[in-house]
Amino acid sequence: MTSSLKSCGCSGYYTEESKLKGLVVWVTGASSGIGEELAYQLAKCGSRLILSARREDELNRVKRHCLDYAGLHDEDILVLPLDLLERTSHEEKTKAAIQYFGHIDILINNGGRSQRSLCLETSVDVYQALMELNFLGTVSITKQVLPHMTQRGTGSIVTVSSVVGLAGAPLATGYSASKHALQGFFNSLRTELTDYPNLLISTVCPGPVQSQIVHNAFTEELNKPVAIAGNQEHKMPTSRCVRLMLVGIANNVKEMWIAQQPFLLFYYAWQYTPTFAWFITNMLGRKRVQNFKAGVDADSAYFTKPKTS
Repeated sequence: MTSSLKSCGCSGYYTEESKLKGLVVWVTGASSGIGEELAYQLAKCGSRLILSARREDELNRVKRHCLDYAGLHDEDILVLPLDLLERTSHEEKTKAAIQYFGHIDILINNGGRSQRSLCLETSVDVYQALMELNFLGTVSITKQVLPHMTQRGTGSIVTVSSVVGLAGAPLATGYSASKHALQGFFNSLRTELTDYPNLLISTVCPGPVQSQIVHNAFTEELNKPVAIAGNQEHKMPTSRCVRLMLVGIANNVKEMWIAQQPFLLFYYAWQYTPTFAWFITNMLGRKRVQNFKAGVDADSAYFTKPKTS
């Protein structure tokens, strides 16, 4: 078992290709990683796309690949550069997206950055940056799109959280906090929108995935890059993660846990046996920190013996 698609409110099963064809989907963080793969698979489904991230040249590269491998036309994909930190620009960007296609069917909040640093060594500026980007940036875009969807009475807002938004992990105190904040925000928002039964609020909680997120992670200082990203082979392929995401979106799943074992089992333990989960967390967390200090990638720490001098 490699994934858990929870709270499915659909009366029948839909393939992503049949349900998402022709829909207008806005993807943030579309220039790499999960966002880039979302663009490719959505294009193959026949969705019309709005691709957003800071790097316009990378967005154009993603658009070219979408056009090369899917039956879309140039006008079916809008490249819309966007910086989640520039919240004053979000109203204008949303208006541009709606004006181009006439409406937005699905917003996928995927933009954000991770963290690889110990709390004792991490500047408060890093925590502020994580909350500004991952949480407030996502909330800002959502608040611009939400009135459009409530007016239409239909739509989907899908937010890429993380399994560390459900249970914390060492070396990611700020990242985990920002994802916990997203979980709380969207769980609360979902209950506010009970008068809109055709408006889906969905959160996606991936475990470790093969992407650039580790390479681009914050460290203990704002402008200090990750020293070593480590081997990513033990993680779930990005294509598999995105495939499961789209199946969940097509079937109106409110929350998705997407991870390979043993990570998925660990989060089931957090859900159903939290006391036991604390014991496992302390044991694995100690190993993770030890390996991090020894220069081994944080996620591969569970599979790698620490270096000895």
